[in-house]
Amino acid sequence: MSSIDQQFVEYVVKSLVGKPEAVKIERRIDEKGVLLELTVDPEDLGRVIGKRGATAQSLRTLLRALGTKNDARYNLKIVDNGEPIERRNNYSHSSTDEQSEDEVSHKHQQDDDQLIDQKSQKESKEQTEDSDRYSKTRQELEDLDDLDL
Repeated sequence: MSSIDQQFVEYVVKSLVGKPEAVKIERRIDEKGVLLELTVDPEDLGRVIGKRGATAQSLRTLLRALGTKNDARYNLKIVDNGEPIERRNNYSHSSTDEQSEDEVSHKHQQDDDQLIDQKSQKESKEQTEDSDRYSKTRQELEDLDDLDL
């Protein structure tokens, strides 16, 4: 039996993704609260995170509101099970009281930002290569124009 928080996240995420059958949510409870680990198809990861992590942050905000209603503390971790990524900062849902909910949320935001940055860097590199190719072609055309025929 899944709880209301798990059902809520599952409903919202399945509405967003292209492969709803691949959506899986694991729920863990400890002294820090409830950790929901969301796993989606690698192709749908971008849809769940959203531009600059906006969708993921919205999900976390809605979970925080649900937590206020249910007197619970929820944390959402989006698991990247696709291509291996250099930064694998595994979330440790430990018993240290030093880490506040905002710090955990900030860490998740940083993880999402890193995924977005990697995607942006790849796109930027492709654009730079295209730009270099166009510059080279323009230079060759200018050289041809300088020829006296």
